[in-house]
Amino acid sequence: MNRKSIIKNLVDLRFFIFKSLIGVLISTILSLIFYRFIFEEIIFAPVNKNFITYKIYCQLVSSYRIDPSLCVEKFNFILQNRTMEGQLSVLIYTSITFGFILSFPWIIFQLLTYIKEKFSASKSINLKFQVLNISLLFFVGVIFGYYIIVPLSISFLTNVQISSIIKNQIDIGSYISLLRSTIIATGVIFNLPILVYYLNKLGIVNHDLLKHYRRYAYVIILIASAIITPPDVLSLILLVIPLFCLYEISTYLCKFNRTVNI
Repeated sequence: MNRKSIIKNLVDLRFFIFKSLIGVLISTILSLIFYRFIFEEIIFAPVNKNFITYKIYCQLVSSYRIDPSLCVEKFNFILQNRTMEGQLSVLIYTSITFGFILSFPWIIFQLLTYIKEKFSASKSINLKFQVLNISLLFFVGVIFGYYIIVPLSISFLTNVQISSIIKNQIDIGSYISLLRSTIIATGVIFNLPILVYYLNKLGIVNHDLLKHYRRYAYVIILIASAIITPPDVLSLILLVIPLFCLYEISTYLCKFNRTVNI
């Protein structure tokens, strides 16, 4: 690669970063405008006992006699702010997070546009189809994390009690961090088939390799799921099952990658 090619790649990279940041900035501004709706109806919804996930769990408890702790009657904690700039910081960082989530399809479009010329004609990228696939999997992961993992995490972590003397007064930053890290992590993880597809395109992995190391991959998935979820079996199972399915889908894609042009 000569100097001219390097300079061109750096210029293209700069435009990719600039356009992506513009998208995040616009989405962040929109999030700031509608911050009350975001906080009241989205951010703080999982700490309301009437949240749809808790209602479903309560119905399951009454119908199938499963663990009664899943049915949330009340929350044993309060949210608090302990610093002068705390609420302002939460507002800004949360708006940026929502800005990233909302602009994710735009970022992916810019990224695929940037790397498209790195592939040969036989390995071309269908931008619209791939942006749709990646964005769909990401948003499905975000929704899964928000409605399944976050409520389980809140219910479990706030009910762990080592002494009746200790009262749970949760800092708002800690709560937001849990929600943010969970939904973004599940959103990214749900793109496992797309990642494996591209690795297969580049010749790094193939169907036989994924099939041979399936047991090791399952162990890695279990470890990653245990890190993301709270230390209870149910939430671990709820995350592991779809991830196992995604791994098998990835294996399937690699098997038919030569005959399917995505």
